[in-house]
Amino acid sequence: MKKIISLTLSFLMVLVVWGQDVATEDTLAVAKDSVSIGSHTEFAATKLSDDNVTKAQGDSAYMRNDYASAIQIYESLLTKGEAAEIYYNLGNSYYKTDDIAKAILNYERALLLQPGNADVRANLEIARSKTIDKVVSVPDIFFVTWTKSLINCLSVDAWAKLGVAFFILLLVSFSLFFFSKQIVWKKSGFIAGIVFLIFVVLSNVFASEQKTELMNRNNAIILSPSVTVRSTPSESGTSLFVLHEGHKIEIKDNSMREWKEIRLEDGKVGWVPASAIEVI
Repeated sequence: MKKIISLTLSFLMVLVVWGQDVATEDTLAVAKDSVSIGSHTEFAATKLSDDNVTKAQGDSAYMRNDYASAIQIYESLLTKGEAAEIYYNLGNSYYKTDDIAKAILNYERALLLQPGNADVRANLEIARSKTIDKVVSVPDIFFVTWTKSLINCLSVDAWAKLGVAFFILLLVSFSLFFFSKQIVWKKSGFIAGIVFLIFVVLSNVFASEQKTELMNRNNAIILSPSVTVRSTPSESGTSLFVLHEGHKIEIKDNSMREWKEIRLEDGKVGWVPASAIEVI
């Protein structure tokens, strides 16, 4: 029994180390603190790696209602690396200039980095309410919907950190099981160990799912005022339907440079020019 548990712990150590690689390798910067700016919630101003501009300057321009300057500063900062707070503030700036499509694009990017951020999600829903297209999505099975919501309540880094915390608790539980002389503590340690074992596995699996979504971005936003979706990747293809700016689509076929096959929430598919969309 002890050999089995030892092997299990060895396997879990490898799993946890892998989970940390998931969290650190190719992950993107995120923000934790926030302050209120205007009617929107903004993240705390922190200096980013740029020789000329800082996030504080962008926030200052935003507060002065100089949204064009704020957009320029935030876009400049994003050339140095992605950060959820910059995407969020950039989305707010575009929203103030009535560029709803780019506001949605940047809210989506911020949400991709911080899926559990309620402020980003709320502003995204407000922006979406101003779009023209109202497509009813095909509902998932309740279990799938619940699982996706659970995975998206935390970022990849948060899930990985939880995995480490649960692993430590797992070690403590197994220590009780091995070294305690009282039957009650042995049973408690064993049961708790099984529970924490499940949590360790789930945390690392969820972290892996989050990283996969970050690395394999196959969703995009329509940026053109309107675009005709066609049956074939050609202007001579049959016109199927029309989409308007701000609509979120899934890229089904990304093999061509000039055209992309897309899929809507309701299952409809078609081809659009690559110039009409931008990947989230």
